[in-house]
Amino acid sequence: MRPTDPDADVDVVVVGGGIGGLGSALALARSGYAVRVLEQEPEFGELGAGLQIAPNATRVLRSWDLLDEVVDLGVTPRRLVLRDALDGSELTHLDVAETVRRYGAPYVVTHRSDLLAALLRGCREAGVDLVTDAPVHDVELAADHAVAVGDRRRDRGRVVVAADGLGSRLRSRLSDDEPVSSAYVAYRGALPLADLPDTSGLALDDVVVYIGPGCHFVQYPLRRGELFNQVAVFRSPRALAGEQEWGTPDELDAAFAAACDGIREALPNLWRNRWWRMYDREPISTWVHGSSSSPATRPTPCSSTSRRAPARPSRMPRSSPSRPRRPAPRTAPTGIARSRRTPRSGRCAPPGCSAPHASGATCGTATACSAPPATPCCATATRTTSATSTGSTRAERFRSR
Repeated sequence: MRPTDPDADVDVVVVGGGIGGLGSALALARSGYAVRVLEQEPEFGELGAGLQIAPNATRVLRSWDLLDEVVDLGVTPRRLVLRDALDGSELTHLDVAETVRRYGAPYVVTHRSDLLAALLRGCREAGVDLVTDAPVHDVELAADHAVAVGDRRRDRGRVVVAADGLGSRLRSRLSDDEPVSSAYVAYRGALPLADLPDTSGLALDDVVVYIGPGCHFVQYPLRRGELFNQVAVFRSPRALAGEQEWGTPDELDAAFAAACDGIREALPNLWRNRWWRMYDREPISTWVHGSSSSPATRPTPCSSTSRRAPARPSRMPRSSPSRPRRPAPRTAPTGIARSRRTPRSGRCAPPGCSAPHASGATCGTATACSAPPATPCCATATRTTSATSTGSTRAERFRSR
């Protein structure tokens, strides 16, 4: 990204350039605010593979003029099929191809990096100031502004939005809580369809979820059907026993040893050098502290553990080519704040639940949707916002051995 002048004030400074941070930035920029995004990595990117985006989220993408791009790069599945993980029999199915008729927007599955690329393009077109290699370790609060403080720069805005994930340094302004382990772990694998040895038994136009005791297994196509995404989620006995090393490949094999042939034949296609431990956050009493705020992150944030440390991959209206006019200043309190979210939406089901949720996620799966919230955070009522996970969210951080 181009170098920027940290002394040039903006309305909103967003800390974190993931899906939540870019989604917040785009929503604010399209509302007329001057926004800067600070990403700690040398480039914007996403770890992980597929995610599912339900109609409430695709409606937002449509309002941002991004839906056509996301649909073109993704897949609109025919059905969501629930199967028994032990014998493979169908339990029920949902005709998700009907979501456009019923809800006015499609149900889409896409690669995380494709969604992030679309949001990044949207932010550029909306005039968002995108800054990389800019870690932030603190926020300073004043009566009428906040300052995101890094090692090499200080960025001032009327509001700071902390979208810096599970390991958020800014969340401590709101709470001294720590992530809570769910004892569940996810393994992912997104491979070119041509590389799979046998595709005769795969449903290439459905999202298939196998549900079993303490586990589930998800399959669906990505990137116009060129990739096939698979996710295995299970409860780790070692985690329940309090051991430090848990969720390892031998536990994966043991968790699905009694599963149906379809799952056991698919296990070798999962990545074995990286896995995602799944965490939760307890609700907190406020998402706002003066000029700082925090919107929620993905519904199933995880802690990625790997055998080696891979590099982190971690709008203007069409009629108007110029930057939207900045609205008149609005009175707001100062401090750190979090955007609103329905309390404990993820508690409607246990961690292994695979039921679709209003967020467009599959609660408890590593394929949960991280698409921007249907109602963008309102930074006009706060000075700093943070996208660290709270409530029903589970947070995701990368940890190498």
